[in-house]
Amino acid sequence: MPAQARISQRIAAIAESATLAVDAKAKALKAAGRPVIGFGAGEPDFPTPGYIVEAAIEAARQPKFHRYSPAGGLPELKQAVAAKTLRDSGYQVDPSQVLITNGGKQAVYESFATLLDPGDEVLVPTPFWTTYPEAIRLAGGVPVEVFAGPEQGYLVTVDQLDAALTERTKVLLFVSPSNPTGAVYSPEQVREIGQWAAAKGLWVVTDEIYEHLTYDGVPFTSIATAVPELGDKVVILNGVAKTYAMTGWRVGWMIGPQDVIKAATNLQSHATSNVANVSQMAALAAVSGPLTAVDEMKVAFDRRRKAMVTALNAIDGVDCPTPKGAFYAYADVRGLLGQEFATATGTVSPATSAELAALILDTVEVAVVPGEAFGPSGYIRLSYALGDEDLATGVGRLQEFLGTMK
Repeated sequence: MPAQARISQRIAAIAESATLAVDAKAKALKAAGRPVIGFGAGEPDFPTPGYIVEAAIEAARQPKFHRYSPAGGLPELKQAVAAKTLRDSGYQVDPSQVLITNGGKQAVYESFATLLDPGDEVLVPTPFWTTYPEAIRLAGGVPVEVFAGPEQGYLVTVDQLDAALTERTKVLLFVSPSNPTGAVYSPEQVREIGQWAAAKGLWVVTDEIYEHLTYDGVPFTSIATAVPELGDKVVILNGVAKTYAMTGWRVGWMIGPQDVIKAATNLQSHATSNVANVSQMAALAAVSGPLTAVDEMKVAFDRRRKAMVTALNAIDGVDCPTPKGAFYAYADVRGLLGQEFATATGTVSPATSAELAALILDTVEVAVVPGEAFGPSGYIRLSYALGDEDLATGVGRLQEFLGTMK
């Protein structure tokens, strides 16, 4: 008999999360005593608000939360998520249309696993968050990249989407504000894209995790609200991680038509069952409470955003559009590729952004995520969700190493 592979082809084909890999390497170097500045992780550097922590502590004392609960989420949290969605997006849903998931990533995977059959295509505006294409492939689908560069603010157009459409296209993935670029679509652009998707009969899966993080007076627009013509072919992904500094609590959700949510709940009942009850009660306190915490974080993020973009654009060979949302800067570094940089062992000439990112980490101990994690080479993503002092030190090292200032 022929030798059998130890790892299935399906799982072996998955790429490690590049953002988590960069963050893990940076933390390992820090633990070894290296003064690494990490721009890789996409999580606020603020603690979870105290009232949310207290809700979790109280829940942990109650024996009823020591037991299994419904696989689809605690009824009171589903009700609160429905109310929060109406409050923040003007989109009315019944609690039966809500599935509470183990973080946003589970919501992403379960959405595509529920909607896609083998060979179905998903239009993926690019640059994209690193998990999207892997989740699509795991579900048997085919991600179709639609790239928008810095010259168009990293925003895809209807013409680009239309050119990528085939008879196998079933879903449009729509993300605004964007990870990794921080780009935010205007209300007019959201409506135009949503109306195009509705006219083509496509499903829209929209990730709204950064809904409360926009700057310069730029509004967040939910495509589900802006384009009622989409009807029941919209799935909304969201969670508490970014708005409430709760990345480690692992609570997300998906909202959609009842048949889709029922099917995804069946999947979750076999995959993980319920989200930890203590985390769910913490999330209940979060979504039912004020938005004071995120408003305070936004002041710091805005300050850091401006400082980072100014510093990056001062480097010859770097072009960094000003992000309007989330907490990332996505810098075009194609002008640096092929240049020679001095290191302790000689000169190095990186040909790709992955090589450049590795060189930066090894030489000046600054961790950034290369564009290959999010689409084409030639870019780097830097999170500005870190302290002001670390940010200033990190970008200062980049300026010194990367050379001539404009």
